[in-house]
Amino acid sequence: MRLDGKVAIITGAANGMGAAEAKFFAKEGAKIVATDLNEEKLNEVVSEIKAAGGEAVAIKQNVTSEEEWKNVVAKTVELYGKVDVLVNNAGVAINKTIANMEMDEWNFVMDINLNGCVLGMKYCIPEMQKAGGGSVINISSIGGIVGMAGTSPYTAAKGALRSLSKSAAVEYAKDKIRVNSVHPGIIVTPMTAPTMEAAMPYYEAHTQLPYMGEPEDVAYGVLFLASDESKFMTGAELVIDGGWTAL
Repeated sequence: MRLDGKVAIITGAANGMGAAEAKFFAKEGAKIVATDLNEEKLNEVVSEIKAAGGEAVAIKQNVTSEEEWKNVVAKTVELYGKVDVLVNNAGVAINKTIANMEMDEWNFVMDINLNGCVLGMKYCIPEMQKAGGGSVINISSIGGIVGMAGTSPYTAAKGALRSLSKSAAVEYAKDKIRVNSVHPGIIVTPMTAPTMEAAMPYYEAHTQLPYMGEPEDVAYGVLFLASDESKFMTGAELVIDGGWTAL
């Protein structure tokens, strides 16, 4: 029960890493507010958590909407009285280089991968201040640390999120609010599945371990950052990449 008594909002919780995080958190005693645009899959995740004895609620959310963020946080406080943990997990990827992308594609990726996280912090941090502390975990990427071919909008957003996490960590440290970023490598999820086969030679050439990651590999790290076991960590980058950035 590493998260006993904690209330966690997890975005992008219908699939992949977000779903794994929600299940892990609930198993460790947290009350989960799981959000996503995919209402059907989200309800399945919440039903699975409840069937296992956990406590969770599903809320359909577009993370780029300020009004929907206000609603999610208000409902969380109404249901559970506070917000202890925010996992900004929702994200999208578009495989485009700078010269062949459209600006609406750039803005789409930035809105979800960066601005959605900004809004999450904007409305969750005041509740964490009221609660006497909290943990924000921003899911960035190895693309926020090193260059990756053909994903310029994605890497730009994830790099900005990395720096934003450090600034927020400094701004709110005195409130006992910790802000850390997580940097997964190639994780087999519904988001990566469409390009996995074609890009596998590239992935294998850079990943030092002889296998790709799974959502649970990231969820274990996020669980650590959400728990009091990481109470002296803030502004840090937790890299979970199979050795991609080791070279």
